[in-house]
Amino acid sequence: MQKKALVTGGSGGIGSAICRALASDGYYVFVNYSRSKEKAEMLAEEIGGAAVFFDLTDNTSSIKKAVSDIGRLDILVNNAGVSEIDLFTHISDEIAQRILSTNLSGAMCVARCVLPAMINEKSGCIINISSMWGEVGASCEVDYSASKAGLIGFTKALAKEVAPSGIRVNCVSPGFIMTEMNKRFSDEDLELIREDIPLGIFGEPRHIADAVSFLASPAAEYITGQILAVNGGMVI
Repeated sequence: MQKKALVTGGSGGIGSAICRALASDGYYVFVNYSRSKEKAEMLAEEIGGAAVFFDLTDNTSSIKKAVSDIGRLDILVNNAGVSEIDLFTHISDEIAQRILSTNLSGAMCVARCVLPAMINEKSGCIINISSMWGEVGASCEVDYSASKAGLIGFTKALAKEVAPSGIRVNCVSPGFIMTEMNKRFSDEDLELIREDIPLGIFGEPRHIADAVSFLASPAAEYITGQILAVNGGMVI
């Protein structure tokens, strides 16, 4: 029977690269989306998977229903994420709640939904996508940094709890990855950022997808509760 994977935020830049990598590894991939229906459906058709709608900022029952319809999963990748660059005191309560719901509480909700079946079968893998700012914090991205730091704490605690059930939980912590989200920076800003990266190059979505592919593979069977930094040496 073909193994199944769910990637939240699967239609985005990093998400689509992860979906393609897991499909290449032999998984039937569910591409989650909340707004980009057409992108998700096109990607699902390309990789032979399925697009699935649920909004991580929505109520818990709707997420439970969507995940229940998918059925038992072998891999969950909590990839969906949003950010907002501004002074902490200028971020509205609404935006702050959207960031926390999408990046942290939504990811925890999806994990809570998929875990019972994984525990019952004593196998499964959860991979959370955090950020280097979750490790060290970023000025003008306080809410984002806090949500991603929470994801790291969630990874470590859950890994301890479910390890006796044969389930591994790990985290990938990306650095500066060239996606649509980062095209808002000017060429001058990008050059300044590049100068802060020891390897001297920007990350690409495939670098994160390769890390996820490894952590999901049998080659990582003795790895759990770890934070794999993929940042070109920007945070060491």
